[in-house]
Amino acid sequence: MTELGNRLKEARIEKGFSLDDLQTMTKIQKRYLIGIEEGNYSSMPGNFYVRAFIKQYAEALNLNPDEIFETYKSEIPASLNDEIPQLSRVKTHKAISEGNSKIFDILPKVLIGVFVIGVAGLLYYFLYNHAGKDSNESLSKDNEQVKFVKSENLEKAKANEPEKKDSEKVKETKKEEEKTPVVEAPKQELSVVQSSGRNSTYSLKNAEKFIVKLVATGKSWVGVKNSTGKMVNQWTLDKDKLPSQTVDLTAESNAVIRVGNASGVEIYVNDQKLEYAVAPTQNVQNITIQYVPKTQ
Repeated sequence: MTELGNRLKEARIEKGFSLDDLQTMTKIQKRYLIGIEEGNYSSMPGNFYVRAFIKQYAEALNLNPDEIFETYKSEIPASLNDEIPQLSRVKTHKAISEGNSKIFDILPKVLIGVFVIGVAGLLYYFLYNHAGKDSNESLSKDNEQVKFVKSENLEKAKANEPEKKDSEKVKETKKEEEKTPVVEAPKQELSVVQSSGRNSTYSLKNAEKFIVKLVATGKSWVGVKNSTGKMVNQWTLDKDKLPSQTVDLTAESNAVIRVGNASGVEIYVNDQKLEYAVAPTQNVQNITIQYVPKTQ
């Protein structure tokens, strides 16, 4: 490694650049950058490129190229001044000769192309005029056929007129039926008749059945009596052990539900929750439900 190569490499490492980074910055191939650091210029195209690459390398590291060339002029190969002009003269001569040869090569192709376009234009002119006449004749024939078909369709349309009217009447009848309002059955009514202290009376109307469901929210004793005052059933409901019970009272005209701990039980009549207030000092509730069947 030469002193120049060593200095450039140390400056690159100090800046934190890799050879790949420097290749991206300078657009110089990595193998040429390695050659500069190792002082091996044999792989480069010529002395002119050696000096140009060293200058780009130095500028990328913010080094003064003139100071580099002056300090290490013994290590950097000299560049011939006529190297570039000779190269440009050779390229210019080649460009002129190649340009002339290309023109002479293209000229016959251009003439052939013009001839082909002319022939194609003539063919298009004759075909267009001939096709226009044929199309006019066929169009007139088609018009005559269309007129004949239309007359037949009119006769058929007149013959089918009664059938269409009948179908329209059916459609109108269906529309009138759809417009007829559907009378909905009255909804169940569960309303309070009177409430005093621990005694409450409710009325159940417009219901086809009378089914009571008791759901425990805590723990409570519940008893159900029928219209004759007979105890139908009684339970101690517990949300953990016996969470709910259902009793069918459709055959009764009224029923009395006695709840020992009203805050621990919810009552549903035909899946409708019975809302009742529980006084803090009167936790026991006697709830009477009067059932009026839907047919009455």
